[in-house]
Amino acid sequence: MNRIDTLFAGGRRGVLSVYCTAGYPQRDSTLEVMEALQDSGVDMIELGMPYSDPLADGPVIQASSMAAIANGMTVELLFQQLQGFRGRVKVPVLLMGYLNTVLQYGFERFCADAAAAGIDGLILPDLPMHEYETQYAPVLRTHGLHLVFLVTPETAPERIRKIDALSSGFLYAVSSSSTTGKNKEMSETYLQRLEAMGLTNPVLVGFGIRDAATFDAACAHTNGAIIGTAFIKALKGPEAAGNTLSEVTRGFIKTIRP
Repeated sequence: MNRIDTLFAGGRRGVLSVYCTAGYPQRDSTLEVMEALQDSGVDMIELGMPYSDPLADGPVIQASSMAAIANGMTVELLFQQLQGFRGRVKVPVLLMGYLNTVLQYGFERFCADAAAAGIDGLILPDLPMHEYETQYAPVLRTHGLHLVFLVTPETAPERIRKIDALSSGFLYAVSSSSTTGKNKEMSETYLQRLEAMGLTNPVLVGFGIRDAATFDAACAHTNGAIIGTAFIKALKGPEAAGNTLSEVTRGFIKTIRP
């Protein structure tokens, strides 16, 4: 089974997934950060591929991507860094990025290299459903990779069901109509609506999940939540001064799961 399927087997709740940017804060810190997240008790990792023109990322994650690019991070280098990483990191790992990055590398080549490295799935927010169905779904299936789609509070019920049917692994519920890192109020009604729909896939909530309170609120009606901006801030914040990446990561995760 795909590691994501194993994670959610039996209707698992309270899943904590954390986003980190490949090549940040240093070019070669990717695996160090991933291992620190695993050792701190994170259930799944969303590894961001730096891109200069993101659509959904807020200023903090954008800045981390630009820093990683300045560090010399590329997709080719990322796959080099990931060689053999499954000897150290056992939790499910998804690559998150934008379609242009994957197309520049070559879609089939990208999927083959991701699967060979031990990646479990992809999140590509700007991949249209039609193109996925008609062009890319067979490639992903061939390589055993899940493709996770996003829904928002404005997504119509019939479209949510269509997206749920196309997604595999889990459904990414964007908490509000904003980019990442905005501290907008999460709509409990929206999450309750998703819960009541009896969707095929597990649901994880992302965007604006930043502390134990928002994590717990998301978990009340879904299978868990994804944290990104708050962790990226911690990696370069005052708490990082004089501490190792492992210490910073462990301290941050304790604020989410005391």
